[in-house]
Amino acid sequence: MFHDFLNLLYPPSCHICEKELLKNEQILCTSCLHDLPVTRYHLYNDNPVQKIFQGRVKIDKATALLHFRKKSGVQQLIHDLKYRGHQEIGKFLGAWLGEELSGIPAYREIELVLPVPLHKSRLKERGYNQVEAFGIEIAGKLDAQYRPDLLLKVNAMQTQTSKGRISRWGKIEQTLEIHRTEELKGKKVLLVDDLVTTGATLEACAHKLLEIENINISIATMAITH
Repeated sequence: MFHDFLNLLYPPSCHICEKELLKNEQILCTSCLHDLPVTRYHLYNDNPVQKIFQGRVKIDKATALLHFRKKSGVQQLIHDLKYRGHQEIGKFLGAWLGEELSGIPAYREIELVLPVPLHKSRLKERGYNQVEAFGIEIAGKLDAQYRPDLLLKVNAMQTQTSKGRISRWGKIEQTLEIHRTEELKGKKVLLVDDLVTTGATLEACAHKLLEIENINISIATMAITH
């Protein structure tokens, strides 16, 4: 009743067009939802996400739910999630992608879902890891465990956006630490993040995880840039 009362006072609106949502809509209106640039990359091998990592690091499967372009609805969604505290967006995208991945045998073998970690100072500043709700939902759909406690960022790092991919991932890897290595041995792991651009951060995380014996790594992100 209280939730319905709040909705009456402050009706939820679409995160893209800001139109008031109908009762059966959530996060996005039907029109904006249908207009989202969905990739369907997980339905075929050798897709653009996998190609980012070819020859760089051993990845089994890789996908992204959406195409990301500047000044687009997808940018608005990720901005609202990352900087405005709307964690329900991560939950919505995670449930969506998780449902699709659950229909693919290779992804149903995933045992652990790991988020790209935030350093504790950044976590304190933001109040949450923007990938958390996304990862939890995917883990639930795949009957896997969501484990944010296995791959940690133990040192803060200055922004590296102006540097090349090779220098970036080397520095990123130096900030990472693996805990409870025995729980990762021989496991099929899905590494999740919000956005893949150069792939440097995910590459560094994968390199670190590949120190573990017989580990198998796949990747899933909310979006891929072009």
